Amino acid sequence: MKEIPRVEIKDKILLTIEEAAAYSGISATVLRNRIGESNYNFILKNGTKTMIKRKSFEQYIEGIDAI
Repeated sequence: MKEIPRVEIKDKILLTIEEAAAYSGISATVLRNRIGESNYNFILKNGTKTMIKRKSFEQYIEGIDAI
């Protein structure tokens, strides 16, 4: 079986909601609720899976004062 290389979160372009939660310190539940409420530019839909564009997410977090 072919081994899949491990990539650090800081080196990924796209994150799962769980990875984005771990990366940002914001709970996955809060992220899911926020994503469901609005259309953010850091969201990428991959079929039924929701991915987070890491750089856009970082910029969003830097620009807010509360979540």
